[in-house]
Order: sequence, then C-alpha cells, then structure tokens
Amino acid sequence: MSILSFFNNLLGVKKETQEEIMKKFLVVGLGNIGEKYDNTRHNIGFKIADALVKEYDESFTTEKHGDLVKLKIKGKTVFVLKPNTYMNLSGKAVLYWMKKENILIDNILIITDDLNIDFGTIRIKAKGSAGGHNGLKDIQDKLNTSVYPRFRFGVGSDYRKGGQVDFVLGTWSNEEESALIERIPTSIKAVESFVNAGLANTMNTFNGK
Repeated sequence: MSILSFFNNLLGVKKETQEEIMKKFLVVGLGNIGEKYDNTRHNIGFKIADALVKEYDESFTTEKHGDLVKLKIKGKTVFVLKPNTYMNLSGKAVLYWMKKENILIDNILIITDDLNIDFGTIRIKAKGSAGGHNGLKDIQDKLNTSVYPRFRFGVGSDYRKGGQVDFVLGTWSNEEESALIERIPTSIKAVESFVNAGLANTMNTFNGK
C-alpha cells in the first residue's frame, strides 16, 4: 500500500473507481451575477441551469467560485454550477470544480448564449472556437483546450451594427419570453440526454431544434 493510500484509508477518503468517475458530470450555466443581469440574453445559461435544478426540486448553495447543487439523474451524479466570477472569468470556476470533484473534460457541458444562431435554436458540439464569446474564451484559456462539450442557445442577431453588447445585455422581448416557455423545457431534456445518452446521441437528437 502506498503512503497516499494509507493516509486516505486512515482519513476515510474513498478512492474512486474509473466507473464512478465516468458517472460524474459538471453542467455549467454561464452568466453574470446581479439582479440587473437576471433576465438578459447573456444569462440564458443561468436561466437553463435554474430551470434544470427546479425540475429536480433542488436548490443552489453558494460555494467557492459560484452557486452549486448536486443532482442525481438516473444513477449519475450531476453538479450544476453557476459561476459567480462574472462571464469573462468563467474558466476559473470551471477548472476549480472539475479538479475538486474529479470530473472528466468529456463530462462537462457549458451552456451559453450565441448571437450567430437563430433565437431558440440549440447547437451542441464537442469542440469549437470561442466565437468571440468571452466566457468560452476564458474557459478555453484555463483548460488549455477548445475540445470540451458546449451547449449554445441561439439568441439571434436582431441588433443594429455596433449594438452587439447592448443586445446581449438587453432583456428578452415579450415574444421571446413567450417562446422560452417551450424552449427551456427542451433545453432541460437536452442536458438530461447528454448525461444519460451521451454527446453524439444528444447532438443527433437536439441540434437544430
């Protein structure tokens, strides 16, 4: 027995098997903290994360670098995280919780807004560029790779030239609010599919919907 194993046994620290590690996931909704950002397009990651947690009758607690909750989804352990580091520093929270909970990079899912996709459309990918999104850029920098699963929720591009920032930090229109009533439950199903059916099946089922 190694010294590390000896002390782990002494302290009651359970060594995880590969099978146990494979059953752990980290779902991260991106957004900015603060009331003024609550209902903005840029905070769709928070909105989907909130809806997912509510679906399982759980609630977030404030932990290091964000609000966190642990869910059980069909035998899988799913940590849902809303970073409190602000959008542009999201990678710090993602990396911290990946390391702390020993979660594989293939088992993380980053939920974010996307200006280049029609409103309400889902696009899930295994890798890709940050596409000008500062939250994804910081995650890529902190993880030192662009190969990690991401869930892009289209917010559209109905803004005048130069009005990108105001648009993403703006609140949903009444028409969008009505459409979100249907789009949010679909997004929850997509997250559950990622956990239960895997990335490839989820992309085939939900992309473009």
